[in-house]
Amino acid sequence: MIPVLVAVFLVGYAAIVLEHPLKLDKTVPTLLMGVLLWAIISVTGLPVISHLDKIAPLSEVMLHTTGKIAEIIFFLLGAMTIVELVDLHQGFSVITDRIHTRNKVKMLWIISIIAFFMSSILDNLTTTIVLISLLRRLVHDREERFWYASMVVIAANAGGAWSPIGDVTTTMLWIGEKVSTEKLIVNLFLPSLVCLVVPLLVLSRLSVFKGDLQVAPQGEEKKGGLKSSTVMLIAGLGGLIFVPIFKIITHLPPYMGMMLSLAVVWLISEYIKPDEDFKKEREVKYTARHALSRVEWSSIIFFVGILLAIGALEAVVANAGAAEPVGLLRSLAESMGKVIPDERFVAVILGFCSAIIDNVPLVAAVMGMYPDAMDAMIWHFIAYTAGTGGSMLIIGSAAGVAAMGMERIDFIWYAKKIAWVAMLGYLAGAGVLFLMEM
Repeated sequence: MIPVLVAVFLVGYAAIVLEHPLKLDKTVPTLLMGVLLWAIISVTGLPVISHLDKIAPLSEVMLHTTGKIAEIIFFLLGAMTIVELVDLHQGFSVITDRIHTRNKVKMLWIISIIAFFMSSILDNLTTTIVLISLLRRLVHDREERFWYASMVVIAANAGGAWSPIGDVTTTMLWIGEKVSTEKLIVNLFLPSLVCLVVPLLVLSRLSVFKGDLQVAPQGEEKKGGLKSSTVMLIAGLGGLIFVPIFKIITHLPPYMGMMLSLAVVWLISEYIKPDEDFKKEREVKYTARHALSRVEWSSIIFFVGILLAIGALEAVVANAGAAEPVGLLRSLAESMGKVIPDERFVAVILGFCSAIIDNVPLVAAVMGMYPDAMDAMIWHFIAYTAGTGGSMLIIGSAAGVAAMGMERIDFIWYAKKIAWVAMLGYLAGAGVLFLMEM
């Protein structure tokens, strides 16, 4: 039945890719795919493996899988609500009013550099959510905003690769004692920077970035903000930055810190007035309740479907009857290692795979393949390739999926316009890492 599971995944994936030609919201095939995979496993009685690498009851494995999904959804929901609250209070105007350039190329570099360093402090997902909200105030043409949002994805993924808290995969390697903070930063900062700069140099020469951006449409509120703008911006960004600090102090999952930050920002929004002359009925538009109504729920549900599907492929046993059961995804990773003995090339291929399949289970599988000590060459390669390889497709990373959901970026558009540029940056950074590790 394993081929059937793979076929269901491929069909579902194809439907996501062909969202616009099919005129079908990508959330629908994603949910169908995720649920059907688990249903097939249940009906056919296929054995499943737990996170402890042991055959376990399906209910136990599903409970663990849905628990991990819930962590991501809670994190995403909290981050998006905070961002919407800040946006309602026009908090981002505090930043946008200080970006005076209208030159497209300068704007591209400014936004990308901000994304690169911000994602190393926060994470690539939160950074993408914040900066796309910011871009909506700076770039008014939707087609042009696609280009900037896509570059934010590349920059956020590159910035998250060299920080232990910047991407879920580097965090996994860090917590698993495969990399240390100082070695990770020293070895991956330059390759990650090259991964960003190469696409920037290429895109800067394209005709789409010639000239200046359009000014704000007539009557659109652009400058000034509200009385509450600065306070809400500080509270929102402070809350997001606090999340990794909370994790380090308490060792609790990141979503707990995000929920705490949401509670604090929500509390502030309850008592702060947008302006002195605002009437009670107008103040309702600046509440957390209203912010929640603006959250892109379809993208959140899309996450649920994708993670359900990946969880099923990760859990189902590929070698039933063997002494040591192995999940399907881990089995594929091990097969790749046998065909290509050089660990560095396996890591590079892993980066290409992470553009198609979620990088979390891939990295989890590879972590069990190699017995190398902390800060060995292979772990730095995996941190880089898994963190940046997902930029080659819009659904290849959490940042890309968030951008796709928020801006409704077409998969085909991204594949045609951005994928090759992201690949150039990815390979250039990998080349630098090869030279550094020689």
